Amino acid sequence: MSSILMNQAGGSSWDKLEWRRRLETFGQDDGPVVASGRRGEVDSICNLGELTDQGRETTLDLGRRLRHLYVDRLEFMPKLIGDADMIYLRATPIPRALESVQQSFWGMYPSSARTMDFPTPTIITRTPADETLFPNDGNCRRFSQLSRAFAQRTADRWNETSEMEYLNKLIGKWMPPGSRVAIDAHPRLSGVMDTINSTLAHPKDTRLPAEFYDPKGREIIEKIEVEEWFSGYTENKEYRALGIGALLGDVVSRMVGNVEGNGNDGLLEVGGDDEKLGVGRGGERGIKFAMSGCHDTTLAAMMASLGTLEGDNFRWPPYTSHIALELFRKNDVYPNRSGLEKSTPAVFKTRPGKSEPQGEGAWSSLIGRLLGKSSAQPQTPVGIARKPMAELSTNEREKLDGFYVRLRFNDKPLVVPGCKVAGNHLEGDESFCTLAAFKSIVDKFTPEDWKQGCASNLDKPVFPSKPDPAGV
Repeated sequence: MSSILMNQAGGSSWDKLEWRRRLETFGQDDGPVVASGRRGEVDSICNLGELTDQGRETTLDLGRRLRHLYVDRLEFMPKLIGDADMIYLRATPIPRALESVQQSFWGMYPSSARTMDFPTPTIITRTPADETLFPNDGNCRRFSQLSRAFAQRTADRWNETSEMEYLNKLIGKWMPPGSRVAIDAHPRLSGVMDTINSTLAHPKDTRLPAEFYDPKGREIIEKIEVEEWFSGYTENKEYRALGIGALLGDVVSRMVGNVEGNGNDGLLEVGGDDEKLGVGRGGERGIKFAMSGCHDTTLAAMMASLGTLEGDNFRWPPYTSHIALELFRKNDVYPNRSGLEKSTPAVFKTRPGKSEPQGEGAWSSLIGRLLGKSSAQPQTPVGIARKPMAELSTNEREKLDGFYVRLRFNDKPLVVPGCKVAGNHLEGDESFCTLAAFKSIVDKFTPEDWKQGCASNLDKPVFPSKPDPAGV
């Protein structure tokens, strides 16, 4: 492993320390012993929350698949890059999420696809209190209240059923003494499911007894757990807003910012020289591709909130799943082209296409903010990226004409219910939702102030008084 260390006081000189890590744990007599792997390995054993070698392999392969699609087949991204400032990278504070985005980026742009003078890429992270890249019940009181209520409702529905009785006969003998298999047992049913899925993703010498892999038992567990964790998104707008609305609102605002060409697509966050914000170090003036290392609960929450976690998709996302949110523009938006042109992907990722500057005013304002203000000061949004559709003028709405959004889950296109309406999609293909329609749908559950929402309504009912369907 490696760490960056200060060589001189004041931070004028830094160096790298290579070191090996060993995990210590309790021995049989409660004394300290070194933890070991299944073959006796003692160095670089994974800690909780870290990516296993199998996980590194699958996320590296995901990056290679993204390169094959967006670089080799579509020729959308360049084969060789001199910096990564056209790419927005972000991860949650969980180590495996950061390691996943690093491995995927490495697969998409290995050393052979980067120039010799390639500068350090930027990866955006947030403090846990500000994190919206996963449903943050640990730092959002109202969302925690909502999620616990929906989990309890699921427990009340399923704990005394024939399905749960089947699970108890199947695997109940491995539960702690005096405990039955139940949604709210210890371990919780979701923990049992996680253990089953993680062992299936790794070599056979990690496996549990055969009963845990019974097809009927696994189907029951998955059905119950998808309901426990994600039914709130399909039924409750407040649940959507606090659980995933801030993230989807950011995705949409970056798409709109790219359309406007004013830097609101994430460019300001990743560009600039060290200790400065600015345009890309290679002169980039827009983000072409974004990739975020997140979690299964992020992906399913997005799908449920957009009304697409149903039918064959009513499943718990497998390991190394991804959602691509792609922005396209109709070629007649910019003359001398025909059909649709790819303008944005995601892993979950977002990559808006090139759009022409909307006049000198936007860029002169952007450059003025970059050069005239301290980087420690918050950036003031410009343009329409964060404005709800209902507040846009006719001229502002027209800026979105000719742009379309498509969602793909593990390479399978998804159709958002609200996009099926006539005029809300590309003629002949409902999976291409107009940017205006997609923004209107997401606007409905994008919080104006996420932290305020997390501290509000704590004395209010948790279940909606009337149906509040998702994706419309």
